[in-house]
Amino acid sequence: MTFLDMLGAAERQNQSLLCVGLDPDPAKFPVAMKGDASKIYDFCAAIVEATADAVIAFKPQIAYFAAHRAEDQLEKLMRHMKAVAPQVPVILDAKRGDIGSTAEQYAIEAFERYGADAVTLSPFMGFDSVQPYLKYHGKGAFLLCRTSNPGGDDLQNQRLASVEGQPLLYEHVARLAQGPWNLNGQLGLVVGATYPAEIERVRALAPTLPLLIPGVGAQGGDAVATIRAGYRTQGGATTGPVIVNSSRAVLYASGGTDFAAAARAEALRTREVLNAAKA
Repeated sequence: MTFLDMLGAAERQNQSLLCVGLDPDPAKFPVAMKGDASKIYDFCAAIVEATADAVIAFKPQIAYFAAHRAEDQLEKLMRHMKAVAPQVPVILDAKRGDIGSTAEQYAIEAFERYGADAVTLSPFMGFDSVQPYLKYHGKGAFLLCRTSNPGGDDLQNQRLASVEGQPLLYEHVARLAQGPWNLNGQLGLVVGATYPAEIERVRALAPTLPLLIPGVGAQGGDAVATIRAGYRTQGGATTGPVIVNSSRAVLYASGGTDFAAAARAEALRTREVLNAAKA
């Protein structure tokens, strides 16, 4: 199955638009694990097992593993996710952005070393920084477009005087991803939940691309506004997929021994809020 096939199947099977971001910070772990980086796998595996039937995707953020020399735990976690939740696609949040042979190595890292189904990329070095990932048939690549951080305005919200129609930079990225860059239907876009008006604009420019939307939960994004701005259906079928990410609100729902159960409860609650917004 391609990434898009997996995404659609997970949405239907789990009745969910929620992605759980796996951003393990040992300083925030439950009391019994707190401060112990050797427990990163154990913590994340428990979250995965508790939420596997409630999500459309999982999104491990590579920096949280690499910072603690836990890449081996990430490899183990990727295998575990494929074993316990084979129906759920995994997006490696790496935000890579380089060209030529270096980009090829990053693609090997994402798709061969870690076995991810999709990866996040920075597109700002141009198409040749994206192309090596598209050689992996059926894999997905999400391009940073309109991110959830305030500093995104510094570049993404600037006008391009040299491009016809003088679009904002994020609008130009959306058009490229929907059009000439999307050679094999593998691209998606990252658009922050903190900017629902921009989500709606991106959806107008890229009506069929999957949107990975971080910023719901601890970052303050409005889940209902997010769905209404980006989710589209026709004849009961999803035509504009959305993947709404929540990390800290799910991972750290409890600091006690019930952390996995609390994470499940928060995931189910968020799933219902997102589903209700589709109506």
